[in-house]
Amino acid sequence: MEIFHGGQVVATNCHGAAAAAARVLPLLTPAKTKSARREPEGRRLTEGRCRAVPCRAVLELQLVMSARTYADFTAQASFEIKKCDTHKLDEAPATEVVMTREEGLQYYRTMQTMRRMELKADQLYKQKIIRGFCHLYDGQEACAVGIEAAINLSDHLITAYRAHGYTYTRGGTVKEIMAELTGRRGGIAKGKGGSMHMYCKNFYGGNGIVGAQVPLGAGVALACKYMGNNELCVSLYGDGAANQGQIFETYNMAALWKLPAIFVCENNRYGMGTSVERAAASTDYYKRGDFIPGLRVDGMDVLCVREATRFAAEHCRSGKGPILMELQTYRYHGHSMSDPGVSYRTREEIQEVRGKSDPISLLKDRMLSNNMASVEELKEIDVEVRKEIEDAAQFATTDPEPQLEELCNHIFYNNPPLEVRGTNPWTKLKSVS
Repeated sequence: MEIFHGGQVVATNCHGAAAAAARVLPLLTPAKTKSARREPEGRRLTEGRCRAVPCRAVLELQLVMSARTYADFTAQASFEIKKCDTHKLDEAPATEVVMTREEGLQYYRTMQTMRRMELKADQLYKQKIIRGFCHLYDGQEACAVGIEAAINLSDHLITAYRAHGYTYTRGGTVKEIMAELTGRRGGIAKGKGGSMHMYCKNFYGGNGIVGAQVPLGAGVALACKYMGNNELCVSLYGDGAANQGQIFETYNMAALWKLPAIFVCENNRYGMGTSVERAAASTDYYKRGDFIPGLRVDGMDVLCVREATRFAAEHCRSGKGPILMELQTYRYHGHSMSDPGVSYRTREEIQEVRGKSDPISLLKDRMLSNNMASVEELKEIDVEVRKEIEDAAQFATTDPEPQLEELCNHIFYNNPPLEVRGTNPWTKLKSVS
């Protein structure tokens, strides 16, 4: 067995390993360390003295090497990010930002979880285990993670039907989300909401009517102002909904009443199968608020989204009223699972975005190039995430479906039981709050 340092053999057997450790460890850095090469179990080592591999001295060396390696990681680093375009603003979000190692690892794990969860949903849908509407979020993970990194869980959020990622960042578990997709009792809406209708504390869905969540979000922001609790509401919609009249009506009310509302247009370049250039006379969605200040943000960079959202949140909390953010992002799947996503765009376009702008790859490269993590550490996270997803999928396919008598429960909150007509006048069901 040989132990390497700096490309040279420093020990050839277990008896030399301890001495080698004393010489090598003070000099070790992650860039200089090579893994010890080990002979197969039972094979004689170079010096012919030890048969059991690895020996105690080598294990001790590896443990200390590992400890030193983690200690040598950069605790935090500064990054230059893309400047935001602004509308009716005298200031703009910072372009030089700081990210700690812990933040980076958390962002990475969350985005990987969202990505793997959506890919598993794709698989289960194709197996006809998930049925009905299903809109996947892969490619847009930096939007959800960046927004959540800049607001509080006590703040409020409402979105459209591409809601799996936000359900997770708002506090839902992978198991609850997957079980909801398969319509099981353990789902986050007890198996009765499905892909588009998931809810948890301070998260109001998951809404199926295009654009309808925006005025609802303004209502939540009005409640925040009325209560005087220094909270705000983030209302998300897509570029396809941006031409809805109700959105402009909401802008007007929010500006008149100076509501603590962040309106976020997730511009993924296609409203269903129609490109933004074919659907909108003006694609400057961040200017659509007219009298409301706006930001256009790189939605594929989690740090850009985080800093822009911090800026927007401070704007709202200071009593200046609403603000609009356009996040320029991209979805890898089609509009929904019924859309292959390649009839109105090319596969080459999708691959180009994956290759140049993928939010997870961008974060990973930053962390590795700044010595904030190792390849092995990120791979361990990947393995843990895959296991979590597989366990959740197993639960989602074995958990029982809700009973028929539960079908109409929870129609109203805190209401006495009432009868609900079924599919014909002679079928009666009960609703319990």
